[in-house]
Amino acid sequence: MQFLQTLVNAATPANGWAATAGAIVSPVFHYLYGSGRMDILVVLLFCISLDWVTGIQAAKKEDKTCSSEYGLSRIPRTFFFLALPALANLLDRVMATPGFLFYGVTFGLIYHTWNSLTANAHRAGWPVPKAIANLVESEIKAKTERAMKQKEGK
Repeated sequence: MQFLQTLVNAATPANGWAATAGAIVSPVFHYLYGSGRMDILVVLLFCISLDWVTGIQAAKKEDKTCSSEYGLSRIPRTFFFLALPALANLLDRVMATPGFLFYGVTFGLIYHTWNSLTANAHRAGWPVPKAIANLVESEIKAKTERAMKQKEGK
């Protein structure tokens, strides 16, 4: 009887919608990104998330505000960063190069995003080892200059 009660509690409209969404999204995700690639995509998403967090903190520290206009302009950029690996995967399939473009593009995006989030963390005053900060020195300089121009424009 308790088993049937558990089934009744599990069969809710919300669970039905979630199962339907999963049944639709999962094959689309597999088609766009390929199989066995979840880990690398999680790394990319994690880097993008950290870039957002560190970028917000750096903006608050440097110009004492968090420009929502600048932040909102990052949304299409994020979607673009998530679409590029899918495009690379589809091109890999068309050209029969199993993963060459996908992994090249995805690792390139991770590297780019790592540079950005590390520079943002440094600008926010978070403890970034000197050796790491030196690796992204040009990114720190570019971000600082852009922040100054944005601050002067207000």
